[in-house]
Amino acid sequence: MNNPMRPNPCEILDIKKETAHEWTFKVKTDAVPNHGQFMQLSIPKVGEAPISISAYGDGWMDFTIRAVGKVTDEIFNKKVGDTLFLRGPYGNGWPFEKEFKGKNLVFAVGGTGLAPVRSMLNKCYNEDCAKSVTLIAGFKNEEGIVFKDQLEQWKEKFNTFYTLDRDKIDNWNVGFVTEYVPKVDFDSFDGDYEMIIVGPPAMMKFTAQAAMKCGVPVEKIWVSFERKMSCAIGKCGHCRIDEVYVCLDGPVFNYTVAKDLID
Repeated sequence: MNNPMRPNPCEILDIKKETAHEWTFKVKTDAVPNHGQFMQLSIPKVGEAPISISAYGDGWMDFTIRAVGKVTDEIFNKKVGDTLFLRGPYGNGWPFEKEFKGKNLVFAVGGTGLAPVRSMLNKCYNEDCAKSVTLIAGFKNEEGIVFKDQLEQWKEKFNTFYTLDRDKIDNWNVGFVTEYVPKVDFDSFDGDYEMIIVGPPAMMKFTAQAAMKCGVPVEKIWVSFERKMSCAIGKCGHCRIDEVYVCLDGPVFNYTVAKDLID
């Protein structure tokens, strides 16, 4: 009988610096996730951390990691060819095939909130499986921009609004993500659309409110809770909000449910 808590050793294939505090690790694995799921990354005798899957393909996964504690700090000491331990994938991801495919998709993301939707954006870019894609991506400052090359690439096919909170740089807007939601012509979609919001809790709350002011029905809004999880299989209760276990019932939620979850 397989032990669901036992991680598997996996080789690090590549490491890319995104910012001063975020790096993307490409890891060799045969695990097959859905968009929006997460894995538990661990180092023996140090600990483990839940990390969103920022991209995946045949035999590999990308994890975009921010240094926030002892586990991630230790991961940052790893080199190509070293071993990371993985278990998963876990959670309910984005309902791409059931709800998103073939529709007009509007993404509103803040900072590293881009990571949990990156694989889905790549799929839409490579396979043209959405009627249209609008991407609103906001970052605190220029130093915090992740996936710079792909942000430029996505401009080729997507409607994009890239913004920094206050910094001014060429070809970028200034302001918060919420300020650009009204610039999306939701009426032109004739109801055939879905909106995906990922970022810090306050950002998701106010962006969802901005969308609803534009007439977006609550049931067309989807969010991902990046709440700290522990066991990832609903046993420890660390991620419980009321009667909801984020690791099992999420991390992706329709806003009809998410609006009542106070994190």
